[in-house]
Formats: sequence, structure tokens, C-alpha cells
Amino acid sequence: MKILPKAIEDLVEGISNLPGIGPKSASRIAFFLLRAPKELSDNLSLTIKQARSDVKVCKECYHYCDDELCLVCNQDGRNKAVIMLVEDSLDLMAIEKAGGFDGVYFVLGGILSPMNGVGPEEIRIKELIDKLNQAEFEKIELIIGLNPNMEGESTALYIQKEIENNQALASRVQITKLARGLSSGADIDYLDEYTIKKAFEGRSAL
Repeated sequence: MKILPKAIEDLVEGISNLPGIGPKSASRIAFFLLRAPKELSDNLSLTIKQARSDVKVCKECYHYCDDELCLVCNQDGRNKAVIMLVEDSLDLMAIEKAGGFDGVYFVLGGILSPMNGVGPEEIRIKELIDKLNQAEFEKIELIIGLNPNMEGESTALYIQKEIENNQALASRVQITKLARGLSSGADIDYLDEYTIKKAFEGRSAL
């Protein structure tokens, strides 16, 4: 027997679609929003709409921004010959917060997952190769900062082969990966700053 209006059921279902939120948490959030002053939900709705309309991706690294370049790419003193490859902006933020990295980033936008229908065309592998080809440096270091799980390792291997099969790139690009401190199956955005920093310092060649 249904005991809630459809509007509330729809709200709970919508909130439960957010990552990391189960049915109980979704219900708590929904009832909080219903009890809270109307201005709170109106402001939340407005900020979501504004973010959806105003936020774009950086033309250099594909991190989120509100201009052509993100705040990281706009910083002076960044070593653009060292590129950290990450899956998404959450990983970029975690590594940046840890400190110790003065290069730039490239947000891949996902990882290869054939079971979920994610192939090379669904993420930014072509854009990464284009960026490496267009880079005006004799030597480039590409640091693989993907999660150390099966999908992340498969994606790293695919990218490594793409670079090795391109003679011009193979002679210019050194591929390294985060090592010490990252355990198999870990998610970068859940790691503490010290672990990330040690993983960056202990990166090794693929």
C-alpha cells in the first residue's frame, strides 16, 4: 500500500539516483527539503540550473571551468611538459589538494569498460593523443593517475600501446605511473593526502 504522495516518491527516487546515496538517505534528504524553508530548495534548484548552464570544460585539460581555461591551466609556473592523466575531476582535485605536483592534467572522462559499453570512442583517448602530438616539447612525461583496478590498468595499457605504435610519440613521451601508496582496487578520490603524495613521489616507468 502506498503511503506517500507520488511527488515525494519521485523526489526520493531522483535523489537516490545520486552516487553514494541509498534509499534511506534519499528519504531523509527529501523530508529535510520538505521541512526546510522554501528559499533553501529554491536556491538549491537555482544553483543546479546555473551550474548546468554556466560550467564548461577546459579546452586544454577538460577539467570543469567557467572560462576557456580552468584555474589549474591558468596558473603561472605549471610544467606543461608533465601531464597527469586522471579519470575525472574528482581525482584531479584529490591530487591537487595533496600538493607536490606542479605539472598539468588531462581528464580522460572515464575508463575502458567493455561490459558497460565504454570503449575508446566514449572517452578522450583520441584527444589525449592529439594533445601529445601537438605539444611543443622535446620530451613529455605522461603520468598515469588512473585508479589501480582492472579497468584502470586496462585503460593504461591501451594508451601505452597507442603511444608505442606512434613512432613520433614513442620517442618523445615517457610514461610513468603512480605506484607506492596506492593499493589495488583503491579509488583515488577516497585516499588521504599523504597517500596520494607518496604515490606521486614513487611513480615508476611502465
